[in-house]
Amino acid sequence: MLHQRVHTDERLFRCCLCGTGFRRSFQLTVHQRPHTGERPYSCTECGKGFAQKSNLLKHQQLQTEERAFQCPECEKCFKRSGDLMSYQRIHSDEKPFKCSHCGAGFKWSTQLTAHQRSHTGERLYTCTDCGKGFTVKSSLRKHQRVHEH
Repeated sequence: MLHQRVHTDERLFRCCLCGTGFRRSFQLTVHQRPHTGERPYSCTECGKGFAQKSNLLKHQQLQTEERAFQCPECEKCFKRSGDLMSYQRIHSDEKPFKCSHCGAGFKWSTQLTAHQRSHTGERLYTCTDCGKGFTVKSSLRKHQRVHEH
């Protein structure tokens, strides 16, 4: 029965705070941690808490790896040259991601993806209280404040 949900996209476990659905109860539990502030995984070196074990492991890896690539503008260091190259766009006007519809340029591919939704009308994020749709999650979160008492 559980395996069949993979094929039907049935999501029996719903978050009571945002309405997101999940196939398995543990996925809902992990999802709710940012809502509740629960951070059961802590770094033994610095004490920083994490909602997911995978994020703790990434954090620990960053603490131990050498960061040999340094930004010449602000001296921030990175472990991979590609990460440094992407980061350096912060200090420039470079906007390599162009919209094929209107030509608008963006520093990050995620910004272009969100922008393209303005042309298609696609609204991935819907308010569970009133049904209003949004192209970016942060706009939905901001909107949901109007429903809080």
